[in-house]
Amino acid sequence: MYGRPLCIWVDKYERLFLMEQVQIGIIGGSGLYQMPELQNMREQKVETPFGDPSDAFIIGELEGVTVAFLPRHARGHKFLPTEVPYRANIYAMKLLGVEYILSVSAVGSLQEQYAPTAMVIPDQFFDRTRARAKESTFFGEGIVGHVTFAHPVCSELGDILEASCNSVGVKNHRGGTYVCMEGPAFSTKAESNLYRQWGMDIIGMTNLQEAKLAREAEIAYATLALVTDYDCWYEGHDDVTVDMVIEYLNKNVRNAQLILTDAVQKVAAKETPNQYRDAIKNAIFTATDHWPAETAKKLEAIVGKYASK
Repeated sequence: MYGRPLCIWVDKYERLFLMEQVQIGIIGGSGLYQMPELQNMREQKVETPFGDPSDAFIIGELEGVTVAFLPRHARGHKFLPTEVPYRANIYAMKLLGVEYILSVSAVGSLQEQYAPTAMVIPDQFFDRTRARAKESTFFGEGIVGHVTFAHPVCSELGDILEASCNSVGVKNHRGGTYVCMEGPAFSTKAESNLYRQWGMDIIGMTNLQEAKLAREAEIAYATLALVTDYDCWYEGHDDVTVDMVIEYLNKNVRNAQLILTDAVQKVAAKETPNQYRDAIKNAIFTATDHWPAETAKKLEAIVGKYASK
C-alpha cells in the first residue's frame, strides 16, 4: 500500500481520481511528525496544481476512524514557516475529500495565564506575515474571490477540542487570538510587548495561512496550540531558546496525540454537516463565463461545483 498512486493525469490539471476519500485531516506541527495510535497505515502521495505537499500523507485509523495525517514541516522538519507549501497541503486535503482539519501548532504565550505545557484553542488570528501573499489564497489568475473570514475557526471543532482536552485531563484555554508572525527568528522584546498591548494571546508562525485556505476550500478548521514558552516578554523567564522550546514541546506532544485520538472520535460522531461546505458560494466575484480555462482547471476541486452557476 505504500506509495500507492492517487490519480491518473489526463493533462496538467485534469485527473481521474482513484484516491481513497478521508473525512478528517490532521496537520502535525513542530514535534508532531507521527501518530503512534494510527493503525493500518498506508503512505499516499498527492500531486496538486500548486506543487507537492509538505510530505506524503499517512492514511490510517485512530480507533476505527480513518484520518489523513500530514506533518506540516515534513518528517525531519525540513521547511521554514515561510517555506511550507500551504496551498498544496490544503488542496491535497480537498482532493482527499477532507471536510474537517485539526491542526496542531507549537506557540509562545503572550499572557501569563497561558503557561508552558498548556493547550490553547484560539478562535481568532492576527496576521503579521510579510512574504506569504501567494500562499494565503487559491484565488487569482483571472478568478477573483473574497471569502468571509470574520470567524476564522470552526466553533464546533473548537468545542470538540476543548472537550477532548478535558477528557484527557489536560489544562486548556478556550478562545483567544493567535498572532501569526513571519519567523523564523523569535520575537524581539519590543515586538512581544507590543503584541501584548494589542491584546494578543499566543504567537506562532504557521496557522493563519492554513485557516484562510481551508475556508476557501470549504473545509472546517481548528487549531490546537501547544504552549512551549512565554516568548521573551516575561520577567524572570529566560529568552526563548530552541532547547527550551523542544523540552516543553516534547511534554506537549504526547498529550496532543491523546487529545487528537479522542477528538477524531467526536468529529466522526458529529450529526451536523460541515458548516463551511458552501463558504465560497457568494465569494466569487468573477462571472463564470469570464473564468480563464486554465485557472478553472487548476481550481477544479474548489470552484468546480460553482462553474455552471
